[in-house]
This record gives sequence, structure tokens and C-alpha cells, in this order.
Amino acid sequence: MRRILLKLSGEALAGDKKTGFDEATVLKVAGQVKEIVDKGTEVGVVIGGGNFWRGRTSENIDRTKADQIGMLATVMNCIYVSEIFRSVGMKTAILTPFECGSFTKLFSKDRANKYFSKGMVVFFAGGTGHPYFSTDTGVVLRAVEVEADGILLAKAIDGVYDSDPKTNPDAVRYDSITIQEVIDKQLKVVDLTASILAMENRMPMYVFSLLEERSIVNTIYGEFNGTRVIV
Repeated sequence: MRRILLKLSGEALAGDKKTGFDEATVLKVAGQVKEIVDKGTEVGVVIGGGNFWRGRTSENIDRTKADQIGMLATVMNCIYVSEIFRSVGMKTAILTPFECGSFTKLFSKDRANKYFSKGMVVFFAGGTGHPYFSTDTGVVLRAVEVEADGILLAKAIDGVYDSDPKTNPDAVRYDSITIQEVIDKQLKVVDLTASILAMENRMPMYVFSLLEERSIVNTIYGEFNGTRVIV
């Protein structure tokens, strides 16, 4: 794949700690991304905000305000992971859909393409910039806008199952499934808005475990162990 969008699960980046970041895990991710960037793949990154903030279910905070806090949490996550990427020798940039002073640059397709052409890893922080849209929708939107070849969904689980494997030991993993089936069966690979956007724009997704050894590299170079979500 020439250009990919990598969605990193906050849960997976937390490692065994289950909260915040596990630096050893992030360093392993950085090493894998550097390997594929050095071989010519252009990489964009989206990270959820859950490491810092999970406030949508609060009855005491307005939903719009909770989502705004969540958007800022994704900026903090991207700044952290971006610095880890830089520590292993990559060049990075962070783009947001709203002004963040000198912390980030304002997103545009042209600016993203300019950074990609320079071999930089581009972090897309801040979601869509609007409440009521998740980072799932943000990653599909950015993938469509920058004409990525696919979305890599690196999670704490190794694919898409017909039920929750945490509660059902007999859950069956799909090797391949269509986005329409994901919607019909309510499998929640990404949320409904993101699923429809991916389907309408024929954007494939690859779901795999971030915790599996070299899973990002293997997905790029044909040793994929997960679920292909196709149109």
C-alpha cells in the first residue's frame, strides 16, 4: 500500500497498564512505523482520546462540551506519540481541524500531501473538529480526503468477531467481511457513521491486534493476521 491511515487504539497503547500509555508498547509501534516509512509507505496516524478522557456517559457534563474535551485529549495523545516517533528518527507533523496555537498546524489536504511528500508521518488530531462525531469517523474522513489505500485499525483485539470474545469463548473471528455485513450485524468495527462513510467511498479496513509481534509491518507486507473489512 502506497499510503495508509493507522488508527491506534488507546486501550492497546496502554498495554498491561490499561490506562495512559505504556512507553515500551509505543516504542515498538514507532519502530514498526519507521520500518515501513523507510521503505516508502506514507503513514497518517489517528489516535483516540480515551487515554486521557472518557466523559461521554457523564450526566453532569453537556455532551458537546464532553466531546470538545475529548477532541483536546486526542491532541495530547498525538503530541505524546509523535514525540516517541521522533525519538526513533522519524519526522512528524500534527494537523488539527481547529487552531491550537503553535502546538499544531491547521489541517488541509494540500498541507498533508506536502508533509507526506517529505516522508513525514502525519498525525490527524482533533477528530472532525465537531461534537457528535467520533475518532472512527475522523479516521475514515481523513483517509478519504487524502486518498489513502486503506485504514489499519490496530486494536487490543485480533480482528472482528461475531460476538464479544471477552464474554463468549465460542466467538468466531471473520477472516473477511463486508462493511454492509458489519452494519447489518451491528459488529461495531467502527461506529455507524464511519461505516457508511467507508462504504460510500469504498475504503477498505484491516482490523488486527496491535499487541501481536510486528503486526503493522506484517499487515503492510502481506502476512496479515486479522479481519479484512471490504466493500
